[in-house]
Amino acid sequence: MLITYADSMGKNVHELQGVLDKHYRDALSMVHLLPFFPSSGDRGFAPLRYDEVDPALGTWADVEQLAKHYDLMTDFMVNHISRHSPQFQDWVARHNDSAWRDLFLDWDKFWPAGRPTQADIDLIYKRKDKAPVAPVHFADGTTGQVWNTFGEEQMDLDVRSATTQKFFKDTLESLIHHGMNIIRLDAFAYAVKKLDTDDFFVEPEIWDLLGQLQDIVTPHGVTLLPEIHEHYTIVHKLAAHGYYCYDFALPMILLHSLYRGDSRRLAHWLKISPMKQFTTLDTHDGLGVVDAKDLLSPEELDDTKNELYKVGANVKRKYSSAAYNNLDIYQINTTYYSALGDNDAAYLLARAVQMFAPGIPQVYYVGLLAGKNDLDLLEKTKEGRNINRHYYTAAEVDQEMERPVVQKLHNLLAFRNHEEAFDLEGSIDVATPTDHEIMITRTNQDGSRTAKLAADFSTKAFTITVNGAAVNL
Repeated sequence: MLITYADSMGKNVHELQGVLDKHYRDALSMVHLLPFFPSSGDRGFAPLRYDEVDPALGTWADVEQLAKHYDLMTDFMVNHISRHSPQFQDWVARHNDSAWRDLFLDWDKFWPAGRPTQADIDLIYKRKDKAPVAPVHFADGTTGQVWNTFGEEQMDLDVRSATTQKFFKDTLESLIHHGMNIIRLDAFAYAVKKLDTDDFFVEPEIWDLLGQLQDIVTPHGVTLLPEIHEHYTIVHKLAAHGYYCYDFALPMILLHSLYRGDSRRLAHWLKISPMKQFTTLDTHDGLGVVDAKDLLSPEELDDTKNELYKVGANVKRKYSSAAYNNLDIYQINTTYYSALGDNDAAYLLARAVQMFAPGIPQVYYVGLLAGKNDLDLLEKTKEGRNINRHYYTAAEVDQEMERPVVQKLHNLLAFRNHEEAFDLEGSIDVATPTDHEIMITRTNQDGSRTAKLAADFSTKAFTITVNGAAVNL
């Protein structure tokens, strides 16, 4: 699966499909098209509405055409919608007479009299260094407050209300009608708020919400993918409940292995990872650190971060700081290629491991082209995450395809996309002949196909075989 914005490989959805059809029809079968709706901020993650395509990015006909050739995933922001959405603006204009008044989570109505106390605020799992609340100035001259977990444009929804639940149903069914096969539930763990909790992945209510959403999409054969950055035990809970999940721990664990030439931590994680997951090395956000907690020791995590800033090409601590509008102190802003010092051999080994890891590999568009850190865009915008959000024209993609590392990665993806050994119902075996080597074996369910990766983290050399025959990239 490719992860891309609609205007990052060509200027719109139509050009994107042209690029993919030209270069990647054999290497990709799925596309995660990052938010393409009208939005007021956060590169699409503050949607105004879901029933329109941003005219600058194309039309529903363009999106539906893309969905005919690739299984398509889109984002649904369960936690919030834009303050400039028609619903929020109607609430501002009509206040208590608005049909949308119960869509949003009213801060003052949520708390009992005399609360929140400072202890209440301290308990909340926050994305910023203040209470997650924003003022609302109504047209009738009164002022209220609304939950506001993320940016100032993103107003939290009250998932308990009938109004919100109908909004969920109508929106999801509309997205499915336009060809979506997978719905990514963005910021899902923040959606349920409950008194005397940290308001993050609140159980059992979070399972009730997920079940409600699953009931909406099941009749249509559509898959849900909850997006959660946190401790791996939460990932295991999702898997235990039968849901797809993300492997956000792999990026840092793999960097540790590549930096130190030590395969042991990686092997342990691959052995306990669920098969029903999507793997990542890079996404539109930074590299998650908290996701690898306890899979790497605190000392190993610190060592990996320090080595990243030492070895990584043009990676600096300040790019992941408040000076560059970093939203999450637990993420590091860099491309994966530059995190490995723009080293072709190390990068191809990293991708080979990802291809053999449990689950379905996702490759971010910058990673697809072995992209370096974009310092010009970073400094122009002062947005840390833009270091990994270069805008490629179709002509630039043509040029990048000439690089040997990009060609070999393409061949690796094409191999993974078609090889039957990578059956999610099949088996995986992970061995470490030495502390610096790893051997990953994938076998399909009927045992007819076996693919094997043998890698040496000290030399960055690897080989791939299928049923004993060498695979040349």
